[in-house]
Amino acid sequence: MALRWLYVLSVVLAWGCLVLSSFHTAVAPPQDLQITDPGLLGSLDIEWKPPPNIQNFNECTVKYKFEHRSTGDRDWKVIFTRKLKSRVGFDLSRTAEVKVRTLLEGQCTDGMEVQSDWIYATFQVPLQGKLESEVQNFHCIYHDWEYLKCTWQPGPRAPRDVHYGLYYWYEGLAHTAQCDDYIQDHGINIGCTLQNLTQAEYKDLSICVNGSAAATLLRPLYVTLRLHNLAKPSPPEQLVVSMSASEELHMTWSPPRGETPPQCLEYEVQLAEDRGQAKAAWASVSTQMETALTISRANQSRISCVRVRGRTNIFCADQGFWSEWTQECFPVPRKEDKQLFILIPVILGLSSSLLIFMLIGQCKKRSPARKPDANSACNCCIFVLHPPFKRFGS
Repeated sequence: MALRWLYVLSVVLAWGCLVLSSFHTAVAPPQDLQITDPGLLGSLDIEWKPPPNIQNFNECTVKYKFEHRSTGDRDWKVIFTRKLKSRVGFDLSRTAEVKVRTLLEGQCTDGMEVQSDWIYATFQVPLQGKLESEVQNFHCIYHDWEYLKCTWQPGPRAPRDVHYGLYYWYEGLAHTAQCDDYIQDHGINIGCTLQNLTQAEYKDLSICVNGSAAATLLRPLYVTLRLHNLAKPSPPEQLVVSMSASEELHMTWSPPRGETPPQCLEYEVQLAEDRGQAKAAWASVSTQMETALTISRANQSRISCVRVRGRTNIFCADQGFWSEWTQECFPVPRKEDKQLFILIPVILGLSSSLLIFMLIGQCKKRSPARKPDANSACNCCIFVLHPPFKRFGS
């Protein structure tokens, strides 16, 4: 009997949920979803209107779930908003896809979240020219968090009279800007250096490299960059290597010059063993954010060289470029070197003293048999130690 009542109760609850669900699915989606291009190199404006029956839900909170991606991307990027528009960056070389649905929650839905159906829209920039006319090997590095250097190569189908221009935009600029410092090769623009991009850090930087020629349409290149993921610092400075009396190897260095935030750096330390004429085999011993390292020299290790490099750490960027190494081989002081350094002054001092006594002895042998007085001995020493000179007027 108890099982029968449990079955009846389950059927009633399921029926109630189905009725409630059918009521909720009646919530209308937004209307008139539109995508427009304001000419900001990939940042598109997406707008929509509220559902027609929105006035029936005064006791509920109305929100919108907005998702977007470029064709070929696996995942959708999700935004929850109460606004009726959004500006999102896309790769304009591909089709932009967006979808929006209405979300209701509050007393009118008994506290449950109700979702409408999706509405969809797409946007595609008409692409001109053949793909082979697009620039190749586009590459950018943000040097020392001070300037961005981008380079490229002309497309294989680009004519000889091609003229390339780089344009960029980020949130905060009123309009698209053009590069004013190009890198050229035989009169053709193959790169650009952009300064004063501090305001663009941790934002999407939209770039377009477009080309023009007398009789050929060229395919533009669109990319979106994040400067902090392209940062490359200068090598660390003031590397000092020393060895303690207990045979511990101490290394200290300073952060590199430039505008790279010191707290955003991590370092890799490598050591090499002395192999005579053979090339040094470098081995990493530490990746750290500190600027000092101590290594025990147990078993009389034959470490002969030390080098350090740096890059942006995981707290400031998802990725980055390693700097160049400090000088190729920073010599490690050895215990025997220290002993030799101390013995050299001692040996030189003893040698000088012995030479002086020998010279004095030679002076005494050349003197007459009579007992020399103090002045003659002194004069002899002076004569030996200082070469004779010619007097003026003699």
